[in-house]
Amino acid sequence: MKSDLAKKGIERAPHRSLFKAIGYTDDEIKNPLIGIANSANAVIPGHINLDKITEAVKAGVYMAGGTPVEFGVIGVCDGIAMNHEGMKYSLASRELIADTIEVMATAHAFDAMVMVTNCDKIVPGMLMAAVRLDLPAIVISGGPMMAGEHPEKTCADKIDLVTVFESVGAVLSGNMTEEELNRIEDAACPTCGSCAGMFTANSMNCLTEAIGMGLPGNGTIPAVMSARIRLAKEAGKQVMYLLKKNITPSQIMTDKAFKNALTVDMALGCSTNTVLHLAAIARESNVAMDLNQINEISKATPHLCSLSPGGTHHLQDLNRAGGIPAVMNELSKAGLINNTCLTVTGNTVEDNIKNKGILDDTVIRSTNAPYHTEGGLAVLFGNLAPQGCVVKQSAVLDEMLCHEGPARVFDSEEEASRAIMDDNINKGDVIVVRYEGPMGGPGMREMLTPTSAIVGMKLDAHVALLTDGRFSGGTKGAAIGHISPEAMQKGPIAIVQEGDIIAIDIPAKKITLKVSDQEINERLSKWSPPQPKITHGYMARYARMVSSASEGAVVK
Repeated sequence: MKSDLAKKGIERAPHRSLFKAIGYTDDEIKNPLIGIANSANAVIPGHINLDKITEAVKAGVYMAGGTPVEFGVIGVCDGIAMNHEGMKYSLASRELIADTIEVMATAHAFDAMVMVTNCDKIVPGMLMAAVRLDLPAIVISGGPMMAGEHPEKTCADKIDLVTVFESVGAVLSGNMTEEELNRIEDAACPTCGSCAGMFTANSMNCLTEAIGMGLPGNGTIPAVMSARIRLAKEAGKQVMYLLKKNITPSQIMTDKAFKNALTVDMALGCSTNTVLHLAAIARESNVAMDLNQINEISKATPHLCSLSPGGTHHLQDLNRAGGIPAVMNELSKAGLINNTCLTVTGNTVEDNIKNKGILDDTVIRSTNAPYHTEGGLAVLFGNLAPQGCVVKQSAVLDEMLCHEGPARVFDSEEEASRAIMDDNINKGDVIVVRYEGPMGGPGMREMLTPTSAIVGMKLDAHVALLTDGRFSGGTKGAAIGHISPEAMQKGPIAIVQEGDIIAIDIPAKKITLKVSDQEINERLSKWSPPQPKITHGYMARYARMVSSASEGAVVK
């Protein structure tokens, strides 16, 4: 066992003494040491229940003959960090999470790992660490939040966090009172768990299951169900099986498994952030992945589930309808899933999804009757984004799939939000928000506040928003992010001027700044970078080392 490095032999008597100081017995010390990376905290609604999940995991490890060794992992709540300086730190926390788990697992010679996670950057950070360490490992999430019930409508009208963000815009435009907003605020997030729609957290938990690193049910069983506790116990037991069989993440997260994850991503209509995270995990896995691949898979994959923010269903509905196994089974019938991939069950995908049919075809449609013939995401290319940009096309209104209008240029999210909320945006405008990329932000902030304001003010049928930053998984509308190269890297978005015409053609996967190449080159020759927004601390170091969004915004 790897842990023998820290506990076996006469010379390790001091080490054993320290374990005994913690309270471990001789028998516990002799058993395999299983690192439990616990990201519980009292800040994130999706993580306040992880203490219970972790206790269940530890019980499972003990039942299977291992000794769980728990340690803490940081986590940022994107909703609370939204629309202020705190959001600069969210994406960058992914790298810290991966690094700190690597440190803890290596320093203490753990034999295997259980990653207890739930929300946005914690999931990919833990997956990056898992494959980097390549110890037997399994991921267990805390589960999704239940959707709220609208205080003014029938119980069938479910709401979630995005409803609150959009309601702010409705108040500002005079379509809702503050009293109505307060009632929605109270009702939107009724339980612990990751926010109820197919936002980034739930997207990544579902894709963790699809790629084979989580047990069936990991992505969809609600946080408040006892089945979630039982699943956590099974995860603890299963990591001991993985250790016995020496099944490691590099055997699971293969090229074929990433293609499965991307296929499920398209079928579910997941968050645009999955593009960043899957690219980062693939890099750790030494698997080649580029933006063109996303378009290829999206073109071949029908969009089967319409969950919030693009539709009315939530994760509890997807779970009831059969969850990820049912989705993958349906895709498999069309030859879109590689069934031979190994998973943490110790079995193949084929074994896991066999006989897992759709239980509610209003939630999971068949491949013969999809919501859209193409998948949820699209990557656009053009002179404004030579290295690509990303849009959740399944959440774009039909009338905005093709749009042309004058640029309204802002050098920060705050400037753009102020203009929107002050009613200084006209129908037809294309809002351009730059210097919010991985380097220029720094940290590539999500922009749920301005996009939700656009929806709440009923401008989503008339206005597009482009940025070198990124969007929440809760964003809907013609919101096109990850424009690469970013402005701080001298990308063409840096030289867009007020009133320039921008053409968006999502079906054709094109985005065009209608300015001549000569003019673009002349503007770029005169461009000089602005002063960095942060000049000290972690984010200053991050800005110096981070890659383009087209490469996953990884630290090199």
